[in-house]
Amino acid sequence: MFTGIVTDIGTVVESRDRGDRRIVVRCAYDLDDVMTGASIACSGTCLTVVDKGADWFAVDLSRESLLRTARGLWDEGSRLNLERALKVGDELGGHIVTGHVDGVGTVLSVDADGASHRIGVGVPDAIAPYLAPKGSICLDGVSLTVNAVHDGDGTGGTRFEVNVIPHSWTATTLSSLVPGREVNLEIDVLARYLQRMRAYGAIARSP
Repeated sequence: MFTGIVTDIGTVVESRDRGDRRIVVRCAYDLDDVMTGASIACSGTCLTVVDKGADWFAVDLSRESLLRTARGLWDEGSRLNLERALKVGDELGGHIVTGHVDGVGTVLSVDADGASHRIGVGVPDAIAPYLAPKGSICLDGVSLTVNAVHDGDGTGGTRFEVNVIPHSWTATTLSSLVPGREVNLEIDVLARYLQRMRAYGAIARSP
């Protein structure tokens, strides 16, 4: 369980196939305080620490994880938003995040908006019903508020917009986003359950 509040930016220093994809991430965490088997969210993807050193940790990504996350994210040189798992008693500063990527979006626009930046993201049809203005979205592991949602307005589908304040812009990898870049998306966990209850209710009422 996470909150979408990024606490470090890591860099992929090794990425190789060994059945699964093994990646090594250099970071500023005190790894003495990170157990093998612990969970770390890497740009919104909950991964298990399988090895570690003084300033790095290693995780394995299955084929399923590779297929369901943004392309290029796990290549050497990539920068990742990192968050350690939430502990009981920690401040819930963002929103409840599971680290399970629901879909991949595509950055459509990045524009200055005062001191902040407004980012527009196109989403797959399967994600569209879960988006609502002033709702929560996790974008590459960052908890953000949805400012606006636009359905079928000539962009070829649904897109949403978020505003990123200067602190979040510099404390995360969002400052490197450009149009065409893929991003990991996780919808609000409450929206998942509401949609499931609605779908199940429709099935139960059908003759």
